[in-house]
Amino acid sequence: MIRHQFNALVKERIKVCLDTLCRKSDEYSTEDVFHNFKVAATVQNCSPENALGGMMAKHTVSVYDLIRKTNEGEEIPLELWDEKIGDSINYLLLLSALVKERYDESNTGSSDESPSHADC
Repeated sequence: MIRHQFNALVKERIKVCLDTLCRKSDEYSTEDVFHNFKVAATVQNCSPENALGGMMAKHTVSVYDLIRKTNEGEEIPLELWDEKIGDSINYLLLLSALVKERYDESNTGSSDESPSHADC
């Protein structure tokens, strides 16, 4: 793959990830983007990061299953790869933002800005 093809692929992946995050935000969150992770943390008596990590593990296992199946000679549709890779990227983006929120709250006493859906 040449550089401009790779760059185009990455740009498209980021666009699809953002579209998915925006679409799912309405389904899984309230005004607080991390609502489900925080409630899951309370239910499981753990941190929101741990709750997110547990949910992310399912997606990570799916990627590893696809890798294993490919190594065993099974043909995996590109659409399925795209879905599972996108899920993994999105969970890492969510984790990054959740960590940032915790950092901001511990350094200022509260989050500087509420999460915005401006790009959605």
